[in-house]
Amino acid sequence: MTERTADRPVMSIQSTALPCSVFSSSEALSRHVAEIVATIIRERQAQKATAVLGLPTGSTPMGVYRELVRMHQEEGLDLSNVITFNLDEYYGLKPTQLQSYHRQMHEVFFQHVNIASENIHIPDGMIPLDEVDAYCDDYEAKIREAGGIDLMLLGIGSNGHIGFNEPFSIHNSRTRLCTLDPITRRGAASDFFHEENVPHQAITMGLGTILEARKILLLALGQGKSSVIRELLEGPVTNRVPATCLQDHRDTSVFIDSAAGIKLTAVDTPWVEHEVEWDQVMIKRAVLWLCEQAGKSLLKLDDDDFRKFNLHQLLRHHGPAPSLAHRVFRWMMDTIEYHPAGKEKKKAICFSPHPDDDVISMGGTLIRLIDDGHEAHVAYMTSGNIAVFDHDAQRFADFVTQYNRLFGIDEHKSAEVEGQVVESLKGKPPGEPDIEAVLTIKGLIRRSEAIAGALKAGCQEEHLHFLDLPFYRTGKVAKNPLGPEDVQIVKELILKVQPDQVYIAGDLSDPHGTHRVCAMAIFNALLEIEAETGSRPEALLYRGAWQEYPLHEIEICVPLSPNDMFKKRQAIFMHESQKDSALFPGTDPREFWERAEDRNIGTADSYNRIGLPEYFAMEAFVRWNGQPL
Repeated sequence: MTERTADRPVMSIQSTALPCSVFSSSEALSRHVAEIVATIIRERQAQKATAVLGLPTGSTPMGVYRELVRMHQEEGLDLSNVITFNLDEYYGLKPTQLQSYHRQMHEVFFQHVNIASENIHIPDGMIPLDEVDAYCDDYEAKIREAGGIDLMLLGIGSNGHIGFNEPFSIHNSRTRLCTLDPITRRGAASDFFHEENVPHQAITMGLGTILEARKILLLALGQGKSSVIRELLEGPVTNRVPATCLQDHRDTSVFIDSAAGIKLTAVDTPWVEHEVEWDQVMIKRAVLWLCEQAGKSLLKLDDDDFRKFNLHQLLRHHGPAPSLAHRVFRWMMDTIEYHPAGKEKKKAICFSPHPDDDVISMGGTLIRLIDDGHEAHVAYMTSGNIAVFDHDAQRFADFVTQYNRLFGIDEHKSAEVEGQVVESLKGKPPGEPDIEAVLTIKGLIRRSEAIAGALKAGCQEEHLHFLDLPFYRTGKVAKNPLGPEDVQIVKELILKVQPDQVYIAGDLSDPHGTHRVCAMAIFNALLEIEAETGSRPEALLYRGAWQEYPLHEIEICVPLSPNDMFKKRQAIFMHESQKDSALFPGTDPREFWERAEDRNIGTADSYNRIGLPEYFAMEAFVRWNGQPL
């Protein structure tokens, strides 16, 4: 198969401790890595030998497995000579449980390819405790009997673990039962519907076993991995970050997407390592970085600041300092926009992946659009029904029963449904999906909150659209891949409303998150519309409650007054099921309204620090460049 140009890395970094390839998207990375895996399988097949693979689980390698499945089904890739050894499994989980790696690997990969069942090895999380040591020794023996691992795929945890080798694991360790780090358990909380349901132990292949693999490919996706990737590639070998032991391996390569590489020196501050082409984008990045390093606003920078922080080349070719500073000052001033859709009446659609992303992420801008007289629509792309506590569903089911009893409305049917809900919630094991009746109730809770929040922001109820995209309707944390039906639903709404602007959640660094899948659906719909009509609406990307665009990337920034922020907060408060304690809060202990306010006030403070007008708060956007993911 000829490699597609789009699947090649946008950057190859050789100056780090391990060779690193940076890709524009997780899809391109997955296709590239899958081709490497397929090449090894084919080479071993030509030698009439087996190909022994070490395989990880988690969200990062799923794209690779799906691409291998596609290659098997569409291109005839034969995996009959493959033997696999999975890295790990949660201890205490049955193979059939929803979060079991055994189940995940079979559902995503093994049941779709022709690897013989006797050649598939996944640690058994149900081995009795007194038999674990012997079982782990036997797992090691099977790897040796297979001839050792030819190719090891690895993910990496935010604390630097590989497999479940947590910080301070021994470098020569073997397959064993281990205790999970609190950071690891917190990171897995969404899969188990709450941190308290995450197992405390797991069986994992050891670092010593991993390092004996003949070839290792480590994959990392998303901004959340950027700090640990910097430590892996630019830091020393330390048992505090177990993955750094790979620096001593003879053939390890690292594959990351752009978001995971943002903190690498070659990406973040390339002028520190080598000469760069000083275009507008690079000049803006460097001068804003200099403001931070020097602790000065733009118009206070002088030539000595540029020299002190090794920006001689920039100063020499584009200086003096006042000229450079004024140029960037004007560029940043041009990003400030009080009226993001202009003053003439227009139509806009805010696409909200979950029922609260609209008001959390761009509630102030939504209020501004309505105050400016524009026709503002909100499209809620998923029900968000898995993010509601069971006790809330129970309470609402009881409320409906009591209401119907009070007014004599089909009391028998209502009591029957409540009985189903009560029985289901009472007997549901932690982390198991809900029955349809419970999902419906939870979806109605989120829907009513979305309506209340949008109305509080000033929207009209007839301009609210609940798309309920099919990819989300699994009732589980894991979702289906994006399909044509999802894209068609989005496309039909855009064609119906005919907006001048669309606002899209731009949290694209999570390759399997709902935000990214929703963005892909919108991008694909816009590209189809453009191909058919020759034009498309202006598309602006916003970010969520956890992170903001770097200052140099911001293209439009909407100033918000204290009153705007108060109205935004009131709209967020309408989402009562997500307030005080959300089911999937992430690792940030702040409530969503606090995260949103801190982010918006922080953006305004960033503008103030570089010497621009001081505002109370700001919401930032970038323009979509029209490129598919």
